[in-house]
Amino acid sequence: MPKKSLLFLSAAALAIPTHGAAAQAITEEQAAALLDRLNQLEAEVKSLRSQLNNVRTSQASQAEAVSAVAEQVAATDEKLAAANTEKVTWKGAPQISTSSGWSFKPRGRLQYDAGTVNAPGSIVDNGLGFQSEIRRARLGVQGDIPGGFGYKFEVDVADNEVVVTDAVLTYKDGAAKFTVGQHNNFQSFEELTSSLHISFLERAAFTDAFGFQRRVGVSGEYKSGDFLAQGGVFTSNFDDLSSDEANAIGLDGRVVFMPKTGDTQWHLGGSVHWRDMNDQSGAMRYRQRPAIHTTDTRFINTGNFTVTRETSYGLEAAVLSGPLHVAGEAHWLKATRPGGLANPTFFGGYVEAGYFFTKGDSRGYKSGKFDRVKPNAAVGDGGAGALQANVRFDYLDLSDAGIIGGTQNAYQASLIWTPADYVRFMLNYSHIEYDNAAVSAASGNNYTVDVFGARAQVDF
Repeated sequence: MPKKSLLFLSAAALAIPTHGAAAQAITEEQAAALLDRLNQLEAEVKSLRSQLNNVRTSQASQAEAVSAVAEQVAATDEKLAAANTEKVTWKGAPQISTSSGWSFKPRGRLQYDAGTVNAPGSIVDNGLGFQSEIRRARLGVQGDIPGGFGYKFEVDVADNEVVVTDAVLTYKDGAAKFTVGQHNNFQSFEELTSSLHISFLERAAFTDAFGFQRRVGVSGEYKSGDFLAQGGVFTSNFDDLSSDEANAIGLDGRVVFMPKTGDTQWHLGGSVHWRDMNDQSGAMRYRQRPAIHTTDTRFINTGNFTVTRETSYGLEAAVLSGPLHVAGEAHWLKATRPGGLANPTFFGGYVEAGYFFTKGDSRGYKSGKFDRVKPNAAVGDGGAGALQANVRFDYLDLSDAGIIGGTQNAYQASLIWTPADYVRFMLNYSHIEYDNAAVSAASGNNYTVDVFGARAQVDF
């Protein structure tokens, strides 16, 4: 019994008179009533205390539940924030990427060329003399998709027409990469190097002469250490899919060994190609411009003849060491003709060397091809940019087995100034000797042509 109750009963007992039965009886009844009441109050207090404990326990449980939910909400918010975190970097243009694996970047290039072709005066052709043009004006997008996927789409709007260049979906898993869509089909070192990074205004003569171009197909490549293997199945260029060439199908493969010893980068490679026209080829021709695109005149040209199949193979080599690089290729193409006719084999190749006069600059190289030059001291950083000179001997023979397309020996020199990343200026000179040229001069079909060209270029 509580102390207050005991004190109360003690006081009540002292106040009760000790004489008289009636008084004694009444006092006992009152005491019994008081005791009952006190017992009731004590029971009620115990009940209230029990209820209070239950409420406190319930509140604690609710608080723990609220805390757990709050932690889950906070964790979810962190995950959502991480998933939606955007990062913007600059790679010639803004590239937006998220931590979840998405990225998006606009891309493009603008190349403006001007040049003059000086041929024997007796050759009358509107494509000779001074000409200028927008060589390339490309716009596109590229990016990544979560799960190892990527995309790239680009069109060229030069020459007042829209031409699809790259249109691909890719998937990368470790050392393996797969590509579907229109893209380059591993035909040569020179062809795979972007036009943004080549040594001269135009690639080596055999690349265009042999019809190297992007085609729609499926390909795969495997890169591990110093080894790169590429291969694919291709049809025709996107623009030819509605023509007879749409039925053509080809197989292309390329392997590259690219070890690095100290600061020296080595490149050794080879490629093989097979293309069947499926009897839909019609007339084929192999020809080339005189080291510049401003003219449509082709001094070397086989003319049209029927080809049912092409088989070709090429060898390539390069070495990059500090400011110096040396590179070369050789490529053979056999054109199979119908009806037991002799099958000509055409040949093209080049050897070149280049040197940077500016300290700390060198030729870029990445994954089996030349890459971007990044000036060690750009103009915007108080430097002079990168200055490079190149020389090349370029040979092409389009005469064999009764086909007389002519041969050329081209001696070329170029000067390239890269004042800053993504900007480039080029000067070119070519002295070309033609034998059995497709365009006749008064003196015959053996003569020389001199070509001067310049380019201003920006890309993003």
